[in-house]
Amino acid sequence: MVSQGVEIEKKYDVGEAAEVPSLTGVPGVARVGEPRTATLDAVYFDTGRHTLASRRMTLRRRTGDADAGWHLKLPAEAVPGASDAAAGSAPQQRRELHEPLGQADVVPDRLLAHLRAYLRGDDVAPVVRLETRRTTYPLYAEDGVHLADLADDRVSADLLGTAGDSGTTQRWREWELELVHGSPELFPAADDALAAAGASPAEFASKLARALAGGPDPSPHDRAAPAVAGAGRKSPATAVVTAYLGAQIQEILARDPGVRLEEPEAVHEMRSATRRARSVLSAYRQLYSAVAVRRLCDELKWLGQILGEPRDAEVMLDRLRGHIDDLEPGPAATAVKAQLEKELGDTLDAAYRKVQGTLLSERYYRLLDDLERFRDQPPARPEADAPARKVAGKLVGKAAKRLRLSHRAAKNARRGAPHESALHQVRKDAKKVRHVAESMVPVHGKRAVKAAKAAHRLQQALGDFHDGVIARDLLAEFGAVAGVPEPIASAYITLQTRQVQLAAEAEAKYVKAWKKSKKRLKAGVL
Repeated sequence: MVSQGVEIEKKYDVGEAAEVPSLTGVPGVARVGEPRTATLDAVYFDTGRHTLASRRMTLRRRTGDADAGWHLKLPAEAVPGASDAAAGSAPQQRRELHEPLGQADVVPDRLLAHLRAYLRGDDVAPVVRLETRRTTYPLYAEDGVHLADLADDRVSADLLGTAGDSGTTQRWREWELELVHGSPELFPAADDALAAAGASPAEFASKLARALAGGPDPSPHDRAAPAVAGAGRKSPATAVVTAYLGAQIQEILARDPGVRLEEPEAVHEMRSATRRARSVLSAYRQLYSAVAVRRLCDELKWLGQILGEPRDAEVMLDRLRGHIDDLEPGPAATAVKAQLEKELGDTLDAAYRKVQGTLLSERYYRLLDDLERFRDQPPARPEADAPARKVAGKLVGKAAKRLRLSHRAAKNARRGAPHESALHQVRKDAKKVRHVAESMVPVHGKRAVKAAKAAHRLQQALGDFHDGVIARDLLAEFGAVAGVPEPIASAYITLQTRQVQLAAEAEAKYVKAWKKSKKRLKAGVL
């Protein structure tokens, strides 16, 4: 079972002759506990291209202390473009996942699940062995709270396998100040005392980075994503797209492990990120190569559809479970519940198996590569340098106009399937308005937020309507099967009638939301 926590620490380079200061003069530190010494032996794993190191991730198997086991460290908040040198100047915050020791050369599957979206089909192998003689000094507050640990590390590093073999053992000394129950305010308070003892902010973010930098090929082939400049009121349109698309890529990568491990809401969040990315690329398509945008939109649509299958089955199952409980208790209700659980459960299981296969496919990994390439090297046309404020007004206005037209079409559509199909189109158009407005928040602030919220209200109401229609049709199909006993058919009719009622209520809610939102969603609102 994976255990996890958040590691907050700061590293310092220090010479061999430096003496460890007591730190009792640091505000909040009342005493220093008895030091303890251990020898840690860690083997770090990565690809031949140092994929994990380039993204400031570390995977290791370590022995020698109570924390022995497999450790995976991930940036707690992904910061594209943060270099190793820059990372040493401030405390690092990283998620740390632990698994038991297991076999020396077999990475636990639950840790690999967090890495597959970055490895993209590549295997990991040992790249560095580190032996660290660590002396730890615990720091306590007046009330006995364990604030932090100051570790004095004497390190030796040897390159292995895919990292090459430099023929020599690298050696250095460093200090680490890691929070236990203390607050980050401890770091600046301790800086002066550590600097006075001869320490300076570490040049590298991790021991692994330092070891690899001393090898024959210090530059990993896979680079961390370049920093995405935040969009502002005077930014060009491309900055808005890059910032928004970058956030969606980060969300897809962050949700990928949860989807693989079938964690609650992970599929929904990942699917939402693919839709946002597709909406914004489609909306701003005239600024970029048409071929590149079309290919990405097609692939994002494909991924969204795959993710939609388990999500839709899950939503439908949860929806109907609650309504089945409202039926008159008895054999008919029991039979209906059993059939729905089996049919939708089987659909859900099959959909998840399809998702798992998709997330291991070359096509999925290629899509991730293409998204990051588009973000880092966008195929922009000359007009992409136009001010975002000017471009935004036109795009949101265009999306809002399309929404108004689809609303009018739904209003005039013949009742029944044509009307329901038209309302589904309104929902899709409202979603596009929402996503484009979200992308413009850095430029248009509160006005863009209000436009996004207005579109979201329409989307939610029509989402409830759509779910009611799908549930109604599903129940009608089950109840109409030849040979179904009358009590069971009657139960299905009761559930179906309830879905018709709920759909009508959702549509009324949509009409009310439209009246409230139409001024906000007029063309040129931004």
